[in-house]
Amino acid sequence: MKVAYFINQYPKVSHSFIRREILALEKQGIEVLRLALRGWSEKLVDPQDVAEQSQTFYVLRQGAYGLLGALLAQLIRTPVAFVQAVLLAWRMSRGSGRSLPYHFVYLAEACQILGHLRHHPVQHIHAHFGTNSTEIVMLARALGGPPYSFTVHGPEEFDHPAALHIPAKIQNAAFVVAISSFGRSQLYRWVPHEQWKRIHVVHCGLEKSFYAGAESSPVADTPRLVCVGRLCEQKGQLILMEALQLLKRQGIAFELVLAGDGEMRAEIEQAVARHDMQQNVRITGWISSDQVRDELQAARVMVLPSFAEGLPVVIMEAMALERPVVTTSIAGIPELVRHGLDGWLVAAGDVEALASALIEALRTDVAELQNMGRRGRQRVNLRHDIDTEAAKLAKLFRGQA
Repeated sequence: MKVAYFINQYPKVSHSFIRREILALEKQGIEVLRLALRGWSEKLVDPQDVAEQSQTFYVLRQGAYGLLGALLAQLIRTPVAFVQAVLLAWRMSRGSGRSLPYHFVYLAEACQILGHLRHHPVQHIHAHFGTNSTEIVMLARALGGPPYSFTVHGPEEFDHPAALHIPAKIQNAAFVVAISSFGRSQLYRWVPHEQWKRIHVVHCGLEKSFYAGAESSPVADTPRLVCVGRLCEQKGQLILMEALQLLKRQGIAFELVLAGDGEMRAEIEQAVARHDMQQNVRITGWISSDQVRDELQAARVMVLPSFAEGLPVVIMEAMALERPVVTTSIAGIPELVRHGLDGWLVAAGDVEALASALIEALRTDVAELQNMGRRGRQRVNLRHDIDTEAAKLAKLFRGQA
């Protein structure tokens, strides 16, 4: 069976979970055609991402003239379906927060995809994220393209379900994937009960090779913390700076590595300077998967004080590498992390609770941290094995396409 995967930008540092899923599906005997809007000129640090880039068809690579040509070709080929797709694009623009021209661009992008699929036919197309990527494959379906499905990650889909027309996207899909039970419950809220059976939980996963030998890398008896993720408002790094200031006032030694980059880097750097923590905090910028692994293994615990999430892959990675986590009890996180067993869960936005958890993590005996880490690895192995999760997805593709 052959399916297409469609993502806004691929490959991308923060989307390694998509690459893992694609490669695991291919091991299941599913042939995967990679499609993306952009990413052909991105500078990549991971060799696996470089390899994926060379295999991906980029919808926007031919520019506006390519989109216009695809639009006109599709109008000539399927005029009735084209008019129906125009009406669908118009309905999707209503209340979306984006004007009608944006949705006509999505229609042109759908036409470009169909032009490529005429030369590389597939039986099904799957999109990641319930945003414009899913609207594009839905429009492609309206134009006569293959059945589609999509994976919802959150939190954007949970923040703006009406503006994103999540109910319509679910109604027109062959099936929908949520990455956690929490995510599935949020989708349940927006569709009638008879459509609930369309929505399935397939976790993001890790390859066993990622954490092979993790037990041979014991927790270091150093006060190093690591926070991995995009530097943005959702991840809560600014509140982490406030919590660390409380530790500094109490004379508690710590070192924090912020592994990542993003739109809030300058603001976070200002907070570090304001609290006089330049000697305590290091920002790496974007780094490869191997470098992320090295940073996690060099740390005592991983901290992620998120305000909004789906279920962060980096928490799975840290636990798989036998590093306890300090994180917030939101979204799908409590489905994986058990307070006191393999990490600490705190209320999102609570500076004092976050500081207390960090102090406890820094003072916990290394042997107990190692026990927590082993429990975490066992839990990830049970719930987030990529081959197990890809087999669930392959079954859906074969049953629905």
